Amino acid sequence: MKTIGLLGGMSWESTVLYYKQINEEIKIQLGSLHSAKVVLYSVDFEEIEKLQHSKNWNKAAEILSIAAKNIEMVSADFLLICTNTMHKVVPTIEKNIKIPILHIADATGKVLQENSIKKVGLLGTAFTMKEEFYKNRIKSNFNIEVIVPNEEEINIIHKIIYEELCLGIIKENSKKQYLKIIDNLVLKGVQGVILGCTEIGMLIKQEDTKVKLFDTTLIHAKEAVKEALKD
Repeated sequence: MKTIGLLGGMSWESTVLYYKQINEEIKIQLGSLHSAKVVLYSVDFEEIEKLQHSKNWNKAAEILSIAAKNIEMVSADFLLICTNTMHKVVPTIEKNIKIPILHIADATGKVLQENSIKKVGLLGTAFTMKEEFYKNRIKSNFNIEVIVPNEEEINIIHKIIYEELCLGIIKENSKKQYLKIIDNLVLKGVQGVILGCTEIGMLIKQEDTKVKLFDTTLIHAKEAVKEALKD
């Protein structure tokens, strides 16, 4: 079994889900008392969040690159960055390490293709929804059209992520707002919706809506186990 490197803490709430889901999948695949071989480096999200909102992506990339090098030094075979938004700085991190990064958008794109999705909605932070680093990767690598909510809805989604979900706060009214936004995406013709922030799965579950949801945390974790169990 390969050793999985997890670069987490963005937020720690979703990093907990990564660790749990990876080990649950290992148990399904191997049974008995098996658990995953994992190296975890957790950063201080307060520091990263301030750099995000001040658009100091270079400094954020520097911090994550140092963390990634530390993960590599303790013999991880590959790396997962446990957040969608910070995949914006993957090209910089890749230049600083030799182990491969298992990209969350690639893992998600594969599952979308397996489900014959041609047009998909995307929920996430404002950075993920408005910038091109995530949407273009799915469009270019998997030929899937990515639709995002309108500006007002983007602001609602972003605020709930940072002011509630990243703090472990789950509100019924916030769920209702998310579900209304999902319904509006369905009216635009999407065949499914990407939960493109690793905390959103804490709020929205498949049983809450008829449209197919693609939880990136679960998808990324399962892909990590596949990679870990490769010969």
